[in-house]
Amino acid sequence: MLTKRIIPCLDIKNGRTVKGVNFVDLRDAGDPVALADAYSKAGADELVFLDISATEERRRTLADLVLHVAEKVNIPFTVGGGISSVEDVDILLKRGADKVSINSSAVKNPQLINDLVAKFGSQCIVVAIDAKEIEGEWKVHLVGGKVPTELDLFEWAKEVAERGAGEILFTSMNHDGTKNGFANEALARLSEMLNIPIIASGGAGNTQHFVDTFKDGKADAALAASVFHFKEIEIKDLKKELRDNDIPVRL
Repeated sequence: MLTKRIIPCLDIKNGRTVKGVNFVDLRDAGDPVALADAYSKAGADELVFLDISATEERRRTLADLVLHVAEKVNIPFTVGGGISSVEDVDILLKRGADKVSINSSAVKNPQLINDLVAKFGSQCIVVAIDAKEIEGEWKVHLVGGKVPTELDLFEWAKEVAERGAGEILFTSMNHDGTKNGFANEALARLSEMLNIPIIASGGAGNTQHFVDTFKDGKADAALAASVFHFKEIEIKDLKKELRDNDIPVRL
């Protein structure tokens, strides 16, 4: 059985790690390179860096930061935010990123997924989907959750997988930053309908939430930010709890 992955997420704005609730009310959480180094040593399986201002401000992503992180950490890391072309991805992978995450640009130009997969391989391409449940329907949102669409989460996820993406990073906007647990019902549905890994994001508040998302949500990986940044959960303690619940993890 494949081991389940624990992935700290570092949301980057103006070169600093920040964290908010429901995608707003941001507060500073520290230097991203120092945090990345600490997480690598603490037993994180992977890292995700998302430049949450990149798409909105129409500027190039994180390229210098990627270089510094690659020099410091020895675990895989994904970079996202404002990536909209083959050239963008080429720069980030050459600077040391293992994977890239695309979101708004994939919705606006779905062919981009095919182009990136053809050039770099599925294993490098993560499609992030931010969705909000509205009156029982999950609708995809763009530009850091600011722009609602009529796109259905499950239909879009199916198309993303068919176009060759290697993984889906699903963030529930309803759960993000609330620390009330992951959107396990939606996650389980995604996991059952698709044959690519699903990363759960949005809602981690305690170790039981991680147990639940792996067991009930059938997630392949779980991503969290503030509970790690502010030391509410230590990764080594979390992994012990997962192992005690018969969930396979890398210790």
